[in-house]
Amino acid sequence: MYKNKSVIWPIILTIILTLIFTACGKNYTPLEKTYIAKVEKDREEKNLVMKNDSDSPFNKKGKIEFHNLKYFDVNPAYVFKSKLYEYNPKDTIVIYGTKGELRHAVKFGCVLVNFDGKVIEVNVYQGSTTGGTIYYSIWFTDKTTNNESYGVGRYIDFEKVDNPEYIYTIDFNLSYNPYCAYSPNYSCAVPTKEDFIPFEIRAGEKKFH
Repeated sequence: MYKNKSVIWPIILTIILTLIFTACGKNYTPLEKTYIAKVEKDREEKNLVMKNDSDSPFNKKGKIEFHNLKYFDVNPAYVFKSKLYEYNPKDTIVIYGTKGELRHAVKFGCVLVNFDGKVIEVNVYQGSTTGGTIYYSIWFTDKTTNNESYGVGRYIDFEKVDNPEYIYTIDFNLSYNPYCAYSPNYSCAVPTKEDFIPFEIRAGEKKFH
């Protein structure tokens, strides 16, 4: 009766673990599963670019040892919808780079994020490249900052649309580290105190080092 314990117990353990993970897992819809698969594929492609592209921070300004970027699990709960509420007037503020240099950015507007019943204003900034190209960006810190995520903060690209009624998608699963997270040869904008989100954003990129 007890001769096959060594065979039976691993089977029982496997069944128990399967039941636990099934009970604790998320029941995502087919649409959410498709979204998760796409983000995971994009992350794999970004790894290849960061490793091999001559313009990546691992190759351009001194060779930095590469290993795969680290992420929180993709979670559709961190995808939000909002209009862009433009500030009037739009103040030009002074911010700092990670090497201490002064920079300027236009505090353009905000989007609203409704998380767990709390509505948070998230600033959208307007900047320009050295070539004069205008771009828009969200940068933020949260309660994972300097613990699981990069200590300076993280960024989300923002594509502005010339329609005041347009509904934007703010996807924290797409939040990423600036180049200074990988190499000391770069400097990046430091989010201000106003850009702190008072809960954990367990989505997007984690610390690299």
